[in-house]
Amino acid sequence: MSIQLSEQEMHNLAMNTVGKDLESQGFEFIAVNSELKRHPQFVCIDKNKQYYFVIVKVVLLPNNPNNYDQAWMATFQNHASQKNAKVLFAGVGLRHSEKEFEPPIKNAEYLMEYHGVQSVSLNLN
Repeated sequence: MSIQLSEQEMHNLAMNTVGKDLESQGFEFIAVNSELKRHPQFVCIDKNKQYYFVIVKVVLLPNNPNNYDQAWMATFQNHASQKNAKVLFAGVGLRHSEKEFEPPIKNAEYLMEYHGVQSVSLNLN
């Protein structure tokens, strides 16, 4: 019997992917939070000591992993700016390897859509 990955398992898979990407770009991790719906998932700094708060969101494909709630993100960006941090967003899409509208299952191949981290810059009036 096939068992679907839980939300937390999909989130962990996305976190691993994003974490490896950030590491390859030279970011240094200050804090990592893999708990669902706790933000940010990564607090890191670059070589210039600039702080970044990284939000990781996982969705089931065919939903667009690069979409995020702009009102919520504006609130979060305001929080980050008070801490002199910039916000990065990493959307990850997952699905079953053969069934287009099915979630991934444990111990089986899956498809992933990930286009890297993107800078979030919203006008904060």
